Amino acid sequence: MENHDARLDQAFAALADPTRRAIVARLTRGAASVGELSEPFAIGLPTMLKHIRALERGGLIATEKTGRVRRCALVPEALRQTQDWLSAHIAAWEGRLDRLEAHLAYRRKDTTDDR
Repeated sequence: MENHDARLDQAFAALADPTRRAIVARLTRGAASVGELSEPFAIGLPTMLKHIRALERGGLIATEKTGRVRRCALVPEALRQTQDWLSAHIAAWEGRLDRLEAHLAYRRKDTTDDR
């Protein structure tokens, strides 16, 4: 799996912030306006809009403005891409750990057989 994908870099950069992760978590329940998303946070609208823009750059959300209201919705494909990348790396490490465990078990058995 590619490690130098600009979209993946931007998605992980967007998810690096706890406020943005909370926004993504909220959007898993459905689309919401920027005003609705900002309710649980003690931040101003300009700061919230910076978070929204970072999530948009990361491809994690899409926004649509109707009149004065900007609504945000998740882009599931971007989350799937981050999940696929993580899953591939987790699988590789689990394989390594399984081989290490088997080797250590073999070594333990080998040393107990020598006694």
